[in-house]
Amino acid sequence: MLDVRKLRVLREVEIHGTIAAAADALQYTPSAVSQQLAALQAEAGVTLLERVGRSVQLTAAGRRLVRHADEILSRLEEAEAELAAGDTVRGTVRVSAFQTAALALLPPAIEELGERHPDLRIEYTEAEAEESLPLLAAGELDLAIAEEYDYLPRPRDPRLHREELGRDPILVALPDSHRLARRGRPVPLAKLADEAWGSGRTDTLFADMILRACRGAGFEPDLQYRANDLQILLEFVAAGQAVSLAPGLGNPGAIPGVTALPAAGQSLGRTIFASVRRSSVRQPAVEVLLGALQAGAARLDQRLLAT
Repeated sequence: MLDVRKLRVLREVEIHGTIAAAADALQYTPSAVSQQLAALQAEAGVTLLERVGRSVQLTAAGRRLVRHADEILSRLEEAEAELAAGDTVRGTVRVSAFQTAALALLPPAIEELGERHPDLRIEYTEAEAEESLPLLAAGELDLAIAEEYDYLPRPRDPRLHREELGRDPILVALPDSHRLARRGRPVPLAKLADEAWGSGRTDTLFADMILRACRGAGFEPDLQYRANDLQILLEFVAAGQAVSLAPGLGNPGAIPGVTALPAAGQSLGRTIFASVRRSSVRQPAVEVLLGALQAGAARLDQRLLAT
């Protein structure tokens, strides 16, 4: 009979590509991972792994076994959730979120839950959705807060359940001294074609969104400053060195020296959502955190809509 713990090890090797990385994720030693894999291969009676350079990859049989492992581990997680239903909320929930969502949503939710559920522990790691959603699907996180920009939908993973938290407008961030900032009206992006722009790093949807918005306005932006930290980009704007687009959730107009206005002629925005594995939706600790985030997002959404 195949051992569930060994199946989990095999899945981690597929995700991370090396035995050392899988060992790190599992908090095992590399030799322990190798022993588990050798034992699993003996139990299965087929070759599950082959070495490619310094990495390893699963054989066709190994990939088939991992698909079954995903189903088995999901069913076990569902069973644990059913057994825990109705019990005192306790345990650890591992959460990831990008910077602006984490700042706006997580501290009040954690504070509220700490008063109601003292045995609940929430661990947070900052990560963009490109990293956090695969980790969530792999079982290395329990909840991920992510974003989806207009015209740039994220692929839907059938293993994940998604709850929308709200709509976040995208604003044009200008130096206070800029001629269009002084008008105080929606800004035509085409009038910023000759400006230096701040944007996210090239591997993010935030950067793609800025590029698409500018191209939609008929020009290729001069992307002079790149950072995933919105505060850094807005400091360049405040210093008069750049213009940018910024999410309302980041409260760009509160930065001294920055004026934030809507874009003219096009609706720019993004959807904020929380994802959990379908197999863990009914786990009490996950349920209460998701509920607290939804309540906090509803209050925040009303504030954003009122601005």
